[in-house]
Amino acid sequence: MLEDSAEDLYDNAPCGYVSTLMDGTIAKINSTLVGWLGYERSELIGRRAFTDLLAVGARIYYETHMAPMLAMHGHVNGLALDLRCADGTRLPVLVTSVVKRGSDGTAQLIRTTIFDARERRAYEQELLRARQAAEHERERAFTLAATLQRSLLPSELPAVPGMQVAAYYHPASTDEVGGDFYDLFPLTPDTWGFFLGDVCGKGADAAVVTSSARYTMRAAAVYDPDPMAVLAHLNTVLCREFDTGTPRFCTVVYGSVRPAPTGATLTLAAGGHPPPVLIRAEGATELLETPGGMLVGALPDAVFAGRAVHLAPGDTLLLYSDGLTEARVRGRERLGEERLREFIDALGPVSAPALIAALTELLAGFDGVDDDTALLALGIPPLAATGR
Repeated sequence: MLEDSAEDLYDNAPCGYVSTLMDGTIAKINSTLVGWLGYERSELIGRRAFTDLLAVGARIYYETHMAPMLAMHGHVNGLALDLRCADGTRLPVLVTSVVKRGSDGTAQLIRTTIFDARERRAYEQELLRARQAAEHERERAFTLAATLQRSLLPSELPAVPGMQVAAYYHPASTDEVGGDFYDLFPLTPDTWGFFLGDVCGKGADAAVVTSSARYTMRAAAVYDPDPMAVLAHLNTVLCREFDTGTPRFCTVVYGSVRPAPTGATLTLAAGGHPPPVLIRAEGATELLETPGGMLVGALPDAVFAGRAVHLAPGDTLLLYSDGLTEARVRGRERLGEERLREFIDALGPVSAPALIAALTELLAGFDGVDDDTALLALGIPPLAATGR
C-alpha cells in the first residue's frame, strides 16, 4: 500500500506527537516519541503528566511561560525545551502546542508536536565553540597589537628643562598596529631630538618599518645630529633593508631643540610630512614649510629640506600626522589643514599640554577617524610662568 493509514502516519511519524488533558495528563502519545524517551507506552498514558517528562529548567519555563501563553493565546510555537528520558539522559527538542476546543469553545486537549533537536543543538554548540574560539583569538590579537603598539611609542615623554612637552596617539583600529610614531629623547645634556612620522600601511609590515625608523633615527642622531643628515641616513636604511618590491616608505619631521634662557633654538628637516604649526606667544600661527622634502625610503637619492626657527617664551610647536586633518567632521567632510589652522587660531596663546588636550577633545567629537593620529607639541613657558 503506497499511502499509510492515518493512524500509522500518526504513530510512526518522523516527529513526536502527544495529546494531554488540560491538567497535563498524557492522553495519547505516538510510538516515535515513546521510542525517543525509552518508556513503555503503558507507563505514560494516564499515569504521567507532560511536565513530568521535562527537565527541571524546562519544567519551570513551561509553568511560568508556556502554560500562561497557552491559556491566553491557545498556542505556542517552536519553543526549545529538554525532555528527560527513562535512562536519565536529556533530549533537546522543539515544541509546538495548540489547544483543541469544543464546539462551545471549552478547552479540551493540548496537542503537542515535538521535533528531535539533537543535531540542531550539537550544531549550535559547535557554532558557539567556534565563536568563543574566534573571540579568544580576536582578544589575543588585540592584546598583541596593543603590546606591539606600546613598544613602538615612548611610554612617557621625558621632562625637558625649560620646556613644556605633550603628546597624544589615537589608533584607528584596535586589532592592527598603526603606522604613526613619535619620540623625544636627549642628544646631549642641553640638546634634545624629536620626530613624528607616518609609515605607509598598517599591521605587522608597518610595525617593522616603524621600529626600524625609530631606532635608526635615534642611532643616526648620535653620530650626526644634523636633522637633514638623520633623514638621509634613515632613507638609506629603508631603501636597503626593504628593497622587496613592496613600498616601505614613510613621511617624517625630525628636529633638534636646544632650550636657552631666552627660549629655544630649533632645527627641523622634513620628508614629505605635513608642516608643523607654530603658535606664537601672541596667538598668531604659521606653518613651518620645508619645500622640496621627499618621502623617506621611496628613492635612494631622495632630497630633504630643513630650516631653523627660534622659539620665544610663550611659543608652541605642533607636529601632527595626517590622520588629524583627514578625520571626518560631518559625514564625509574632512577637517583639512585650513580648518585645523582656524581651530588653533581660535585657541589663541596656548601651552603644549593645553594644545594637545584641545586637539584630543576635537578628535573625540569627530564622526570618524579613519587613520591613526599622532600629535606632539613642544613649547616654551611664558615669562610669567617661569618667574623671570
